[in-house]
Amino acid sequence: MACSNSSTFLKFTGVKKTYDQRTLVVKDFNLDVNEGEFVTLLGPSGSGKTTVLMMLAGFEGVTSGSITINGRPITRTAPYKRNIGMVFQNYALFPHMTVAENLAYPLRVRKMPKAEINTRVSEYLDLIELSSFGNRHPGQLSGGQRQRVALARALIFEPTLVLMDEPLGALDKKLREQMQFEITRLHQRLGFTVIYVTHDQTEALTMSSRIAVFDQGIVQQYASPSVLYEQPANAFVASFIGENNLIPVKNVITSGGEAKATLPNGTALIARNGDCSEHETDGIFSIRPEKLVIGAAQGNNVNQVDASFVARHYVGDFIRYYFDLADGTKVVVKALNDINAPRFSVGDQAILSWSAQDCFAFKPA
Repeated sequence: MACSNSSTFLKFTGVKKTYDQRTLVVKDFNLDVNEGEFVTLLGPSGSGKTTVLMMLAGFEGVTSGSITINGRPITRTAPYKRNIGMVFQNYALFPHMTVAENLAYPLRVRKMPKAEINTRVSEYLDLIELSSFGNRHPGQLSGGQRQRVALARALIFEPTLVLMDEPLGALDKKLREQMQFEITRLHQRLGFTVIYVTHDQTEALTMSSRIAVFDQGIVQQYASPSVLYEQPANAFVASFIGENNLIPVKNVITSGGEAKATLPNGTALIARNGDCSEHETDGIFSIRPEKLVIGAAQGNNVNQVDASFVARHYVGDFIRYYFDLADGTKVVVKALNDINAPRFSVGDQAILSWSAQDCFAFKPA
């Protein structure tokens, strides 16, 4: 998804947050967001992502640091003066108002002329494909329809920025996927800037221009979905984004962008160096399940290990195989479900291989 331009629109500089003056919930947070970007704050519960969103909205104070929009500091600006739209997980629609009245509310608060309000409400009902639902109340709508109304209400006054806090968390899988499409469709059409909070990796990878991965109040990596997945910055990002095998290794030797190491049984392995320093002795080699091959090393697959088969899980379009290495390390392999899919009995021995280019060496997590 392309940005409308490359100018820095939103900027966090050295932002910190504490509630008890001792423990920092957000630690030295720095982030630049370009105008028109869809940026997701992704991380486990308690990592600080929602606190950052609440500080940006003005619902939480900033302990130290600054937040600017178009170069203008906003940390001392009242929430209602920040021109920010907000979409919540629980919709936050007024139950006693009709859909049209809910959409009109932020315009009436801004004292917009009645004729213009009616025109804009009609336009946004068409935009979210609910033009015949204007006279219904929220209780008469499905979850997906209510979320569309909540989204339209956040956009209808043309805010400079839209914040979304786990907006699809209450929906089932099918509705979540439909609403992901709806939100990205509206984003592409209208070009507004989005800060989106979620703990759902798939949602983040599917919708975002860039993703900031959080852990313990610190951004571990800020990059496009493809870079996060293909080139994680450390072991936490590698394990948090998608599925990954983290294999403990010893005797790490780094040279340029390459790292060599051994398994406890002496098997030599090669990987791209992620964040290992030249002083590391122990480390972790990270390899995606779909990058592993069941079979001896050939071509670019220079790494090879012996493994013992544990279990096979049928998933439909692919099969997940579980193996144990000699030291007990668990390894997962994902292979296409086709006529060549191998069959094993528990305890069968196999060879697994992979390319050094698909593998990363990291400091121990």
